[in-house]
Amino acid sequence: MDATGDLPQPGPDDDPTGRAPIAEPGLWPSPWPAEDGGPRRLAAARRPTGVGLREGGTLRSHGRLAIASTMVVLRDPGEVYLLCHSAGDDAISWVEQVHPESLETVRRSPDLPGGPTWPGGIVAHADGSLYVVFGAHAHRLSPELAVLASTRLPRWRPYNSFVVLPDGSLATKDFGGRRPGGADDGQPTDGDGLDTDLVVLAPGSLQIVARVTVPEPSVARLSADGDTVYLVCDRSVRRVRWSSTARSLELDPDFAPVYRTLPGQTHGWDAVVADGAAWFLDDGAGSERYAGSFRGIGTNEAPLHLVRVDLGNGAVSMVEVCGEPNGLIANPPAIDPGRRVVIGYDSSNARITAWRYDAPFTAFRPLWHRRINQAMHPLLFAATGELLVNDHDGERGIDQAVVLDVETGDELGRVDTASPLQSVLFAAPGWSTTDAYVVSFAGITRIWSE
Repeated sequence: MDATGDLPQPGPDDDPTGRAPIAEPGLWPSPWPAEDGGPRRLAAARRPTGVGLREGGTLRSHGRLAIASTMVVLRDPGEVYLLCHSAGDDAISWVEQVHPESLETVRRSPDLPGGPTWPGGIVAHADGSLYVVFGAHAHRLSPELAVLASTRLPRWRPYNSFVVLPDGSLATKDFGGRRPGGADDGQPTDGDGLDTDLVVLAPGSLQIVARVTVPEPSVARLSADGDTVYLVCDRSVRRVRWSSTARSLELDPDFAPVYRTLPGQTHGWDAVVADGAAWFLDDGAGSERYAGSFRGIGTNEAPLHLVRVDLGNGAVSMVEVCGEPNGLIANPPAIDPGRRVVIGYDSSNARITAWRYDAPFTAFRPLWHRRINQAMHPLLFAATGELLVNDHDGERGIDQAVVLDVETGDELGRVDTASPLQSVLFAAPGWSTTDAYVVSFAGITRIWSE
């Protein structure tokens, strides 16, 4: 913050790289300041280049072990920050600054108090700090990874990451699902288990400035568009409006479209907010059984769907990803609004499908379909129409990074990562014109073309 306490807002000449679009308000102006690129979760790289495979490049990779890593964010040129955590009901987290190419640790934060384990999040904030939410704690770190502030969140259960609102405030909420080992955070000891605790923290101090109860549990991570926060809850989609002047949260009582209407259908995961809709995948129950891969572990009876909820009239549209039972996912779809292409996947059945849609929306039109063992957050390079996904090779025990053509599904390239585990986490673009990072619970890999 500046001397008046206001957030510095990036101007038209504040691009530190000379090639990346300006970040959204509240975020540092870098190519990738937050998970999925920002609160709408478009997961689109902020640069006018892709992975370079359309120019005849070959994918290369270099990685290292980094146990229980979650995601990377970029701050100033060459700065790459990796969030990691331990396991258990009283886990810690920490942040490493890693070299952008060798991935070796440049510096490490102190251990940060956490709580019950579920992957959290990190952001490069417009005030210059790094913020972390993991377990039942939030922390503010300097770029040198010194702890500047910490706070204990209200409930002793995981708060699964957060979004930054335009005024720089942090919105976070507790995780309402089942964790590995069978721990059910939808049935807490400090509540009736039938609601979600949505909290807003002040940047800088991390003081709790607003709190509202949403009357339904939510497993998915938050999404936001401006001052409106969206929650994919157990059966419906809810929205809460933040007032930066009144410092208050207000649940919209007239918006609660129900998407869970079919026998055997289970809850949805993270929503992408694009083209006037929230887009997400259902059949999310069962992710706690992850044991290195999601392949073949789904038990949801209804086929897995791509779900679209219109943010104007609340209309719900659904289409089956592959039509097979026992599906499972734990992450969002990919949306390319410029091409009007949406891509969904079923991680248990190893299927990925793309559709074209109209604007205004009328229907899903099938575009392409592939067998691929994809489970991580997809990463879109909209400038070149390249999509980065993963394909876990169970026979060899290796996860592969795969680049697909968004409109045709054609494979443009693939390369082994350093991870024996299937990534169910985040990717990010790198600082060069053709590189990216893939993070799994086993480590971090940089891929690039040459």
